[in-house]
Amino acid sequence: MRSFLKLPILTFLLLSGVNLNAQILTSKQIDSVAEQTLCTFNVPGIAVAVIKDGKVIHTKGYGVRSIKTNQKVDEHTLFGVASNTKAITAAALGMLVDVKKITWDTKVIDVIPEFKLYDAFVTSEFTIRDLLTHRSGLGLGAGDLMIWPDSSTVNKTQLIHNLRYLKPVSSFRTKYDYDNLMYIVAGEVVARVSGLTYEDFIERKIIKPLGMNKTAASWYRLKDKSNVIDGHAPYQGKLLPVGLSFGEIANAAGGIYSSVTDMSKWVMAMLNGGKYGDNLTQQLFSPAVHQEMWTPQTIISGGNPASFSSYGLGWFLSNVNGHFQATHTGGLSGIVTQVTLIPDIKLGIIVLTNQQSGAAFNSITNSIKDGYLGIKGQNRIKTYNDNRLRREKEADDIVAKVWADIDAAQKSSTTKQELKNYFGTYKDPWFGDVVISEVNGKMHFQAKNSPKLRGDMTFYKGNTFIVKWYDRSLDADAFVNFTLNTEAKADGFKMSAISPLTDFSFDFQDLDFKLNDKK
Repeated sequence: MRSFLKLPILTFLLLSGVNLNAQILTSKQIDSVAEQTLCTFNVPGIAVAVIKDGKVIHTKGYGVRSIKTNQKVDEHTLFGVASNTKAITAAALGMLVDVKKITWDTKVIDVIPEFKLYDAFVTSEFTIRDLLTHRSGLGLGAGDLMIWPDSSTVNKTQLIHNLRYLKPVSSFRTKYDYDNLMYIVAGEVVARVSGLTYEDFIERKIIKPLGMNKTAASWYRLKDKSNVIDGHAPYQGKLLPVGLSFGEIANAAGGIYSSVTDMSKWVMAMLNGGKYGDNLTQQLFSPAVHQEMWTPQTIISGGNPASFSSYGLGWFLSNVNGHFQATHTGGLSGIVTQVTLIPDIKLGIIVLTNQQSGAAFNSITNSIKDGYLGIKGQNRIKTYNDNRLRREKEADDIVAKVWADIDAAQKSSTTKQELKNYFGTYKDPWFGDVVISEVNGKMHFQAKNSPKLRGDMTFYKGNTFIVKWYDRSLDADAFVNFTLNTEAKADGFKMSAISPLTDFSFDFQDLDFKLNDKK
């Protein structure tokens, strides 16, 4: 996801007053880091909490909830925590393991008989553990367009049915590829085993016992929306407010709305091995479940060879400067979040933001973390900003080249009459119908099940067109490459994102449309 520089960056040392020799940041210094992060990465609002030795030592909001209202963020402001929901989903399953209703290795088909993947063997062997560990063999973000970027018309029954059409890109249990859909299935396991809806289970069994009184399993279930952020996406140097990006069926993958105050209670329970309440007399889940959640399950390649990087059950696990770390990030349209725990020093850091800049939460988290880990000489804001600007420059150059080619192609011989050869209704087995037609004199793309995916199409090269979405906050314009039959008429098409910074949940590469002659 992208962010844009609002003001020229000055040195972190001068603006924040932080000594770059490793030290534990005071609350005043955290304030300075957060304020500089808002400015550098053009983020309207951020909330930060730090938990140390069983106490919340810093909790505060910065900036505004929405550029439409300019109301201030505080420690109780509610953000979508996005994929930080996944750890709570894993905990819910762990609680069912504790009462022996399931095991981690219970077969999914024993709970959801209609569950079916592309490969019959994988279907028969797929376990609850597999649902949580991103090793299904499906590609990165496979099938996410059923839940993203808006409230798709696909329901949970249809989503589970459509899993059978998603083709694997690697062998089962051999490779890490991040997956949202399996967490949706995990939520359905919670529902069928417990007899409650997924949302009721986590609200009654986890959120309420921990005293997370303002938190809900989704935006739609919030009882009080008077202190909730809007998400924001950068576009051409400005910010665009964006609406909700996940529908209700995706709650188990990323639905929870919470504040840093409430999330601190969840983090303390994790740091305490599932214990909570006065004198830690209550137990949310057993030590065995806690250990399993933080046991590496899937190796993540490409990390530091002197360390390790893996995925547990709802958590990314790694070694940082000699310390075990459990962390997770989350992203929705216009919202990104991060939760980081270092158990052996009893440290937890929570950063919630209302703009989709991962560089922003990384700058804050790592600036705070450095002091506790004795890491010296790092200017995290400058480092992340330099990397961000470099990536954006590379992506902008790619996109600019495409549009330059399009301008040159306007002189091509592709006529209005020829464009009719591409019109029709096309169907992908899991995504559904797309209508290519003429609207207001232009070639037009409209996805039936995803209303936001509509826009005008422009000739590019050969049989390839560009679709430019009307909603510019999506930042996901795409190539549409048609195949032709012997009569030189289109009979199908495939898609791919133009920019390398397009969010992976726009899994255009998994689509394979065929002309639907019945339409």
